[in-house]
Formats: sequence, C-alpha cells, structure tokens
Amino acid sequence: MNLLTRIAVMLIALTTWTVPAGAAPKAALWDIWEAHDPGSTIVLDHMAWDRFLEHHVRPGSDGINRVAYDEVTAADRKALDGYIGALAAMPVGSLSRAAQQAFWVNLYNALTVRVVLEHYPVASIRDIDISPGFFADGPWGKKLVTVESEELSLDDIEHRILRPIWRDPRIHYAVNCASLGCPNLHTRAMTAENAEAFLEDAARAFINHPRGARIEDGDLRVSSIYAWFEADFGGDDAGVIAHLRDYANGELAAGLSGVSRIAGDDYDWRLNSTRAP
Repeated sequence: MNLLTRIAVMLIALTTWTVPAGAAPKAALWDIWEAHDPGSTIVLDHMAWDRFLEHHVRPGSDGINRVAYDEVTAADRKALDGYIGALAAMPVGSLSRAAQQAFWVNLYNALTVRVVLEHYPVASIRDIDISPGFFADGPWGKKLVTVESEELSLDDIEHRILRPIWRDPRIHYAVNCASLGCPNLHTRAMTAENAEAFLEDAARAFINHPRGARIEDGDLRVSSIYAWFEADFGGDDAGVIAHLRDYANGELAAGLSGVSRIAGDDYDWRLNSTRAP
C-alpha cells in the first residue's frame, strides 16, 4: 500500500469515529426503537428521579438550574443506579409512545448526571474523555447502558432515538448536557402526562433567557444549539427566528420583530455545578 493510499484509509477511518462536541451528529433513526404499543397502560415509576432532582437541583436567581454534585451521598448514588437499572430492565417496545418519550428523556438526563458524578470534580463535561475516537471529547459516544440487549450511548439516545422518532425541536430543551449553556435540568421528571407542559415550559424558559436568545445593539445572538441543530429548527436563520418568536416574551419578542438574520452564537461549557471544582 503506497503512502497516498494509507493516508486515504486513515482519513476514511477518522470520519467514522465519534463526532466531537460542537459538531452535532445528524438525526439518524435506529429503527428497532420505533416499536411501541399504542394501547399500553403501563405507567412508569419516575419517583426516584423526582426525589433526586428535588434534593439536588437548585434553581438560581440568574435563571440557571445547577446541580449540587458535591452533596450527592452514597445512598443517593445507589438510588440513582437503581432508577437507571429499573429503566434499563423495561421492555421499551411495550410502552406507549408518550411513555417512551419520558423514558428516553429521563434516562438520558439520569445517565448524564451519573457520568458526571463518576468523574467529579471536573470543570466541564467535555473533560470526561471516555468517548471512543481520536478526536472525540466528552462522554457522549461511550456506551453507558444496555436496554433490550442493546448497548446505548447518550448520542444514541438523543440522535438515533429521540430526535428522529419525535421530530420535535423541543427535545433540545428537555435533555441536559450538564453545562451552564444548556437548557436547564428540570426540577421534576418528565412523564407521559406532563410531557406537553414540560416541553412548552422548557422552551419558553430557555428562549427567554440570555443564553438562549438575546438582542445586542440590534443584533440577534443565540445559543449554539440553534447552529448545531439548525435543521431541527427550520433549516436556516428564518426558521430559527420563527421558532424563537413562537416563545419569546417582552423585550425579546419586540426585538425579534426587527431582525431577519442571526449575528452569532455562543455556548458556555462550564459544568452546571453549584460549586466550582
């Protein structure tokens, strides 16, 4: 094999590795997870996750919810492990679609909290470099749980299940990446019953916070979420702005009436901890 051929092979191999944070994977359906039971009456028990969120998520005066990772006890960790284990043992295909959405959102968020706890203290979740791939950072590509005999990563749950099955941009406000720039980790679990209110409240809270969208000197600056996942929000600046207008209040709503393009985006990757490590 000559040098050029070897280089070509290496480049092809590199493109198959996990995409680094900041370059979002496309939504690509893993079709085995489409199975569901529209007539299912199974009600999932999310009480353990509710208790964890109630005890350890602290809403701040700045509108950002932070997690008291340093206050999580061994008993709390055991309860969190038990909750994740109970979800992992569930035959997901036997659930209704609404119950499945809550299942995947809560599992994603609980796994994210657990992986942070396993490596705490860290300054950023991106410092938890356990994903496979030479250029990858963070934990998103690591297989963290097994459900119905399939090993799953956070990327699998978000980009191969939640986004392609529900096709709802509000999913981005429900899953939490443990960063200050991310939509809040909520103080309660999502359920099949509260899902619509959960998503609406989350969208409105994030969009009307400066880390979601803000007008600066007449220019619109937004969270990088809208750049990374632009396709989920209409595919261009106009689509993103239309989405923001659906939820904007007060000064933001007034400011959005006069803009037609996005001037820039940013994101704060610092850990959403109540205490700096």
